[in-house]
Amino acid sequence: MSDASNTLNLQELVARIERSQAETEKFAAEQRKLIAESQKFDRERGLMPWQIVVTALGAGAALFAAGAAFFKLLGP
Repeated sequence: MSDASNTLNLQELVARIERSQAETEKFAAEQRKLIAESQKFDRERGLMPWQIVVTALGAGAALFAAGAAFFKLLGP
């Protein structure tokens, strides 16, 4: 019975180690995902001032065009 008990203990130990390795791999995958998202956020944050400038220029051009069309309608 001692051999069977030792075999069960070894199997339990192997199963525990395999679960631990799976949990470690899952944790590492989550960390890689978070790092990738962080890098993407940093890239987007670097582009944000340019997006604001381009949006403001587009809005200014649209307002200018609308004003010009308005004056053309009311003009002589």
